Amino acid sequence: MDTKIIIEQSDIAFGTSGARGLVTNFTPDVCAAFSIAFIKSIETKFSFNTVALAIDNRPSSYAIAQACAEGLKQLNVNVIYYGVIPTPALAYKAMLDDIPCIMVTGSHIPFDRNGLKFYRPDGEITKIDEQSILSASVEFITLSQDLTELCESQAARSAYIQRYSELFNSDALAGKKIGIYEHSSAGRDIYKPLFESLGANVISLERSDVFVPIDTEAVSDEDREKALNWSKEHSFDAIFSTDGDGDRPLLADEKGHWLSGDTLGLLTSQLLNIEALAVPVSCNTAIEKSNSFKQVTRTKIGSPYVIAEFNELKAHFTRIAGFEANGGYLLGSDIEVNGKRLTALPTRDALLPALLVLAQNKCISNQLLALPNRFVASDRLQSFERSKSIKIINELKHGAEDFLVKLGYEIGYEINVIDGLRITLKNGDIVHLRASGNAPEIRCYTETNSKSKSIILASKILGLVKRKKC
Repeated sequence: MDTKIIIEQSDIAFGTSGARGLVTNFTPDVCAAFSIAFIKSIETKFSFNTVALAIDNRPSSYAIAQACAEGLKQLNVNVIYYGVIPTPALAYKAMLDDIPCIMVTGSHIPFDRNGLKFYRPDGEITKIDEQSILSASVEFITLSQDLTELCESQAARSAYIQRYSELFNSDALAGKKIGIYEHSSAGRDIYKPLFESLGANVISLERSDVFVPIDTEAVSDEDREKALNWSKEHSFDAIFSTDGDGDRPLLADEKGHWLSGDTLGLLTSQLLNIEALAVPVSCNTAIEKSNSFKQVTRTKIGSPYVIAEFNELKAHFTRIAGFEANGGYLLGSDIEVNGKRLTALPTRDALLPALLVLAQNKCISNQLLALPNRFVASDRLQSFERSKSIKIINELKHGAEDFLVKLGYEIGYEINVIDGLRITLKNGDIVHLRASGNAPEIRCYTETNSKSKSIILASKILGLVKRKKC
């Protein structure tokens, strides 16, 4: 069998981060083909004889990992399986060991879908690497239906905990009462003991044996209500959670209000004294308005695009980082924090931003007061065909006047087409529509000077899109 042909026929495609598709399309041979093509695409650039694997809590993830491991054996490489752990935990351990790794996860998308994320020994792959995987043509033997059971190691889990337990003092979170919304997150067995080791009083909330597709960019009304109720019931200083594979943080303040991911990223970057940032075009303009950074580069949406900018920034700055609107934080250089060396981790991470903000003496809401008065909201329409999304966006690119009038705006605007369509109005309000790269849905981002206005605007925009009145 040929990897290129199998992949082309699989209906599995690369999105903003990783290859995604329906679980039914992740057959054993498809999983093997992607794994083999990945290793073959990087083996001339790096020296290694071992590949690491880990999974999220989706029902389909273990079988996919088995198939990946079985395919890798045909290349005569060793496979280390780390079980259910966060994606950044796997990436961090693999970088320490200077080996590539594969994470089986669909991140926040529904459980009938899954995905594969690939990491070179030096970090997450780029869009160029994705094309190398797709174009690789390698012969391999079709897999049998009887896949070998995987032996699990705890080493990656331990290394990830150590990364942060050693960065902070043992009393960094002393006096803080923190709720951990565990649901089905891949890191749910890590967060409580880690936070407690730093002095926090931790209460576990709503662990689920059913996979929960938490999207930190489009927090559901139900999860907003839960946080408000939990905060009132327990008088928390904060509530922490993540998406399914633990690379996107979800943090609520002492009042139970979830922070937007780019706001959390901005606070984190200020606390780390970052000099230069790479962030997707969808992030809050408060980043530039804060005047906290020597340079801010805007990219297409997706961690590979953010990472691709790091090499350019490294030529001019020593403390570089990036983050996304979903809150995932990417540390692009080794830096000193609390008098200790923190090594680069060029992939989305949920723990670093949460721990840094929680370790401050000020409550979260007071930390937010120092930021520019700009508020972002995001929402989505699910089960919305990508072709339909693209058609609507293309129509608006050629004339959005009627659409904007229906939203109550006067004519006059600027457009940005780095990724989707981003419209900046005369009054500074921003409307951004984009077809998702991971699932059949259209995403909407809004930015205004009022949180409630941004939320209402996003809802109104998607209402127009749904009714095809745009």
